[in-house]
Amino acid sequence: MNENHAVRLAGALLDRSRHVCAFFNSKEEEYRVLLPFIKEGFQHGDRAFHIVEDGHRPEHRRRLKKAGIAVDEAEGEGQLESRRWEDAYLQNGHFDQNRMLALIQEVLASGKTRGFPLTRLVANMEWALEDRPGVDDLVEYETRLNFVLPKYNDAVV
Repeated sequence: MNENHAVRLAGALLDRSRHVCAFFNSKEEEYRVLLPFIKEGFQHGDRAFHIVEDGHRPEHRRRLKKAGIAVDEAEGEGQLESRRWEDAYLQNGHFDQNRMLALIQEVLASGKTRGFPLTRLVANMEWALEDRPGVDDLVEYETRLNFVLPKYNDAVV
C-alpha cells in the first residue's frame, strides 16, 4: 500500500498536514463526519487507533459495526485498537503532556513497523471540558504535537 494515499475528512482531501481539530455539536454529527474517514482507512488497509471515553466504547463499537467495519476481526488482527481515556490521556488520573506525546509517537511509529500504510488516530477529548488535573497544559500539548506530527504521514483527528 502507498503511504501517501488519499485521506479525506468531511469531504475535503487532507494534504501532507493531517492534524485536524474538529468540534461537534452532537454524537450524531461526530459520527456523520468521522465514520467515512474511519471506513476509508479500513478500505486502504490503514491502522485505526481510537481513544474513547470508557462508557462510550460499546456504542462506539456498535457504530463502527453498523458502518460495515468488522470490529472483532480488525481488533484481532491489530488493525483496530481502542483505548480508554484512562489508558491514554488520563493515566494515573491526570493529563501529562510528555507522556501523551510519547504515546502518540509510539502509536504512529508502531503502525508503520507493523506494516500498515498509515495510522488514522481518532481521539475524543471531551475530558478536557472537565476539571481534570493537567488540563491547563492542553494548549501547550497541542502546540508541541504540531511539531511532532510532521514527522509522520499519519492522520490525527
